[in-house]
Amino acid sequence: MTKEERIKIVRAEAERLYRDGAFYCAEAVVAAVRAHLAPEMPEALIAAASGFPVGVGRSKCMCGAVSGGVLCLGYLFGRTEPSAESRRCLELAGELQESFRSRHKGVLCCYVHTRGMDMARGEHKAQCVAFTGEIAEKVAEIALREWNTHREPG
Repeated sequence: MTKEERIKIVRAEAERLYRDGAFYCAEAVVAAVRAHLAPEMPEALIAAASGFPVGVGRSKCMCGAVSGGVLCLGYLFGRTEPSAESRRCLELAGELQESFRSRHKGVLCCYVHTRGMDMARGEHKAQCVAFTGEIAEKVAEIALREWNTHREPG
């Protein structure tokens, strides 16, 4: 399977999981990355993502899909020792959020993106399915690029 095919599969799986109601945005990103890129990722990280949808606990702050993507990047490239370097993970998380902001009104705010929409239906659901897929795709792109540069994918 090519890198591009893997990336498309991750996106499609995240979108399917959200669209079908299996998971919300953040959980769907984590579950898709785990299923198709990082099977060693603890299933508990899906649960850890459960508080992020609808902008963290329904506060409509940062997009939940972006939060789920950052969680994945932290797992894949973050540190576990207090003295370890974290700069690369921060750069990758910055790349992820900037890719989203550059495509969507320059903001991460769920409230801005969903203002006036009927939550969990129609236009809102379609938009959030697309955001979920977009973030899963970007996480896959970043991970595969980094693994190609630094190590083999999991």
